[in-house]
Amino acid sequence: MFTSFSTALSALSAHATAVDVVGNNLANLNTTGFKASAVSFHDLVTQSLGAGLGDTQVGFGVGRPTTIRQFSQGAIQSTNSPLDAAIQGDGFLVVKDNADRTLYTRGGNLQVDKTGRLLTSTGETVQGWTAANGVVNANAPTSTILVPVGTVKAPTASKNFSFDINLNAAGVVGSATGSFSSSIEVFDSLGTSHIISVGFTKSATPNQWDYSISLPDADTTAPITPVTGSVTFDSNGKLSSPLLTDPMPSIAIAGLVDGATDMNVTWNLYDGATPRLTQFSQASARSANSQDGNPASQLVKVALGDGGTILAQYSNGTQTVVGQIAMASVRNPESLVAVGNNNFQLSERSALPAVGAAGTGGRGTILGSALESSTVDIAREFTQLIVLQRGYQANAKVITAVDELSQETINLKR
Repeated sequence: MFTSFSTALSALSAHATAVDVVGNNLANLNTTGFKASAVSFHDLVTQSLGAGLGDTQVGFGVGRPTTIRQFSQGAIQSTNSPLDAAIQGDGFLVVKDNADRTLYTRGGNLQVDKTGRLLTSTGETVQGWTAANGVVNANAPTSTILVPVGTVKAPTASKNFSFDINLNAAGVVGSATGSFSSSIEVFDSLGTSHIISVGFTKSATPNQWDYSISLPDADTTAPITPVTGSVTFDSNGKLSSPLLTDPMPSIAIAGLVDGATDMNVTWNLYDGATPRLTQFSQASARSANSQDGNPASQLVKVALGDGGTILAQYSNGTQTVVGQIAMASVRNPESLVAVGNNNFQLSERSALPAVGAAGTGGRGTILGSALESSTVDIAREFTQLIVLQRGYQANAKVITAVDELSQETINLKR
């Protein structure tokens, strides 16, 4: 009978631990990426009473409960922060703390410090790959991701330009319908803009138009001689000369007044194998144009794209990949040890993590401008809390009853 004291006390201790776990779950109801823990009870060894072989067995109570972290998928919530990251599927973000310990987290509240390091909301550095000239090498060792902060992007000198133009097949030589012109802004090595103009004049030769490529005289120390030539179309209005294999027209620009490097800009008449110029019986018109240069620009913002790429957006509208977040896959994540700040570290039972890019090797995907919610189910936790409370009360009643029985036993000798 008196083993009931220790049995009931073990139950009180176990239920108190379980209430602590439920309380911790409820406390982290709104913690980003938090994974709820479940409590697992197990009994202690039993003793056999009497001469029978186990006919009467009395246990010694309940052992210290174990907790199991349940890594189920949390709900994905969209946010307004451009650096928020939500993991959909298996895997963790890889981070390092101030002690240079490698930790793992599902919390995606990311930010950038004044030196450009990508950090979690609690100050750990996010690991991955920093891009070189817009290219990420995910096969290289991971390191702290550095993003540009307040930088000026150098200009890119134009090397190519193009027009998508239809020239009027019904145009009359020497009239307004027999001529057309178009222009495009290009940039030199200092980011200064220049206007290249292309004028078309219908030739007396059937299905042929003469062109002239020019630059304003004020842009150079000496006037640039216009580049002239002709384009020819077949009976179906398709460009037949120059051919794709022929040299494309280009204009050499030397002696720019701003001191920029001399330029040689090529006019691309084909989009792959498709001619950009046509001649149909419609008014001459330009439908599209492009060039590959950019002026100097200021960094506007840094954002996280789907897949874990870090994108830098500049004032000229261009975007550049500046980094890639690494993800780690652990085969038995329930063995990880929580160390606070939404972080986990490996234990002796943990499998070695496999680190790579999101969406590869069984790793989940990363969604930008989103966060993973806590997996705590408030209704389930409240139900569990009531059950544990009743269990605690029942075992407290056992102690009270055993105490009364003890008093009755002591009184027998009187």
